[in-house]
Amino acid sequence: MNTAEYLVSGGVAGDTAVIDSDGPHSYADLRGEVMRRISRLHEVGLGPGDRVGLVGPNCFGWVAGYLAVLAAGMVAVPIAPTLLPDEMVSRAKWLSLDATFLGSLESRRVAGRLRHTLDLEWDGTSVPAAEISFVEVSEDRDATLEFTSGTTGRPRVVRLTHGNLQANTESILGYLPLTSRERVLVVLPFSYVFGASLLHTHLRVGATLVVQRSAAFPQQMVDRMASERCTGLAGVPSTFAVLLRNSTFGRQPLPDLRLIQQAGGKLAPAMVEELRRAQPQARLFLMYGQTEATARLSYLPPDDIDRRPGSIGRGIPGVCLRVVGEDGTEVKPGEVGEIRARGGNVSPGYLDDPEETARRMPGGELRTGDLATVDDEGYIYVVDRREDFIKSWGVRISSQEIEAAALQLDDLVSVAVVGVPDEEAGERVEMVAVRRDGSTITEQDILVHCRARLARHMVPVTVHLVPLIPLNSNGKIAKQDVRELCVGWGSADASPEGTP
Repeated sequence: MNTAEYLVSGGVAGDTAVIDSDGPHSYADLRGEVMRRISRLHEVGLGPGDRVGLVGPNCFGWVAGYLAVLAAGMVAVPIAPTLLPDEMVSRAKWLSLDATFLGSLESRRVAGRLRHTLDLEWDGTSVPAAEISFVEVSEDRDATLEFTSGTTGRPRVVRLTHGNLQANTESILGYLPLTSRERVLVVLPFSYVFGASLLHTHLRVGATLVVQRSAAFPQQMVDRMASERCTGLAGVPSTFAVLLRNSTFGRQPLPDLRLIQQAGGKLAPAMVEELRRAQPQARLFLMYGQTEATARLSYLPPDDIDRRPGSIGRGIPGVCLRVVGEDGTEVKPGEVGEIRARGGNVSPGYLDDPEETARRMPGGELRTGDLATVDDEGYIYVVDRREDFIKSWGVRISSQEIEAAALQLDDLVSVAVVGVPDEEAGERVEMVAVRRDGSTITEQDILVHCRARLARHMVPVTVHLVPLIPLNSNGKIAKQDVRELCVGWGSADASPEGTP
């Protein structure tokens, strides 16, 4: 089945599909707009298999454009506006984009290299609902090309098939209790697989997506959840950090909020407890995934959070996870190995990169690059990303463990720990931290706190207090950028105070 048909066939015509800055849009509106955009794609000569990029903020027009591309048998290429121009042009020769980004592309001399640009915005005219002509596709046909988060390096382009999208959506709906009555606040970009999974699951059950274009102003998120009576919220660690420590989220009752989803990196244990106390009526699902797995790989049910603190849970329905050592055999409980995954959601590979595909997905099994332990009942505990481990004085150190200790200080909103090249130690541990509004905590206060809770070799050599930590377009901490900042500060012998 074509994924667009799979997603929009169940929504009741009069029910609300999307609420954005233009107001509510029904499922009937959505189907009519999808059909209008299919016609526009055909007018410019596009056909099945052609790649169409989507550049712009979350909105009704983005959703309709995405579904139109899939329905027409084309390949959608969701692109974060922060991606480099060459990456945009090399992956999609046609762009459907928000007008606000056209000037930016022209200034970077990109627009002239594209064959077509199509308007992604909604023109304000409702189109009568019509029966959509869906192009029949096989499940192994490419549906989207997704850029990885690039938190440790340059993003790669992942091929996701119609089968991948539908398999992962079914798996998520197998454990999340979603119904047509949901109203989820969406702050994650649809160009990010976690944001896309919210789009897929909620459209599939005929629910409502309440679009909040930015998470930069956390109090606006809280106010929107209250005014729209949102039943759901999803975010990455940075989303919840600013909500918990720079807004009224922990004090303002949100009685309609019943389900919270967290993924996109490990949420520090102190933050997990703070989140549960903030909205105790809401069930918290902690999840783990990768772009190469179409979004989700595992989840920890709310009832297991106290029994399995720090765990990412076990594989979602239809996914087999195992933790293996260097020899490829499964590790014993307590030993560290790499998480590997099999399932219908695992990508067939990277675009135009057979060598990396063979390395990361040998025999169709995904090598995640995440190191973890496992307990007697198969619950998995991530130790760190392989690339994020710090090797100092011959000892391998988990950056996540240091970050979790620092975030016990409620004066801190976010923290990133990296290894910086050092002639004697190999790598020295450095920390970058953001204080909550109004806090006067000092670098020395943070070091004293860490010394009381961490082994000596894990205590950062230096703490840099900054107004912002570099994030990628998906709201995840860009460790490579943090590392480069620390190296620059060290070589310049300058204070980072005031550096973004």
